[in-house]
Amino acid sequence: MVPIFAGLAFLYLLVPIAYTVAFSFNQAGRTNLVWRGFTLDNWRNPCGAPQVCEALVNSLKVGGIATVVSTALGTLIALALVRYRFRGRAAANLLIFLPMSTPEVVLGAALLAQFLSLRVNPGFTTVVVAHIMFCISFVVVTVKARVASLDPRLEEAAADLYASSWQAFWRVTFPLLIPGIAAAALLAFSLSFDDFIITNFNSGNFTTFPKFVYVSATRGIPAQANVIGSAMFALALLLVVAVQVVSVARRRRT
Repeated sequence: MVPIFAGLAFLYLLVPIAYTVAFSFNQAGRTNLVWRGFTLDNWRNPCGAPQVCEALVNSLKVGGIATVVSTALGTLIALALVRYRFRGRAAANLLIFLPMSTPEVVLGAALLAQFLSLRVNPGFTTVVVAHIMFCISFVVVTVKARVASLDPRLEEAAADLYASSWQAFWRVTFPLLIPGIAAAALLAFSLSFDDFIITNFNSGNFTTFPKFVYVSATRGIPAQANVIGSAMFALALLLVVAVQVVSVARRRRT
């Protein structure tokens, strides 16, 4: 019975995805709430709905910048917390978890109050800063686990072979950290691209793709938005499958 219930639960989780994919082929009029017939026009013209591609580009820009900055800073913080002992290390560990444990409504409102007190108008810059702030925590936790699993004797062996600390890091430590850094970067991008609550508080008139979907939901999400969502789901699925295929191929070689 357990496999049956597990399968039913899995199918239940896939219902929203199936709905999104199905209605990306709908002959939608002013609304996309009722099935009117099958068509490929939405896939041929994914930018047919007003502002949908503009919102997508905005989300990609914010996600890209937030991912690069948060991954770089988070990796350095993770290395410092694991490899070094310094005053305030325990407090830094605690502060890293605060954005993860704080409700997004509270975090978004607090950031908005901070920006307004600094007389910074909400927009692209405030959204990027907010996303970097909460993505850093997830990057630190992910990379920190990878750093803690590394064998320090590998760096000691590199030092015995007359490698400087800089050479040992780039030729030994960093290559071993790449899987953890890549995982942290993908997590940061997905969190940034998917975020709505914090973005809605700090975006002003700036529109991201989740915000566009939320505003459009009152009159029926455009079929083009379903096209973009379906395409991104397919891209993520292909990426996961490709990674699994590559890992299996490497295991067979070894």
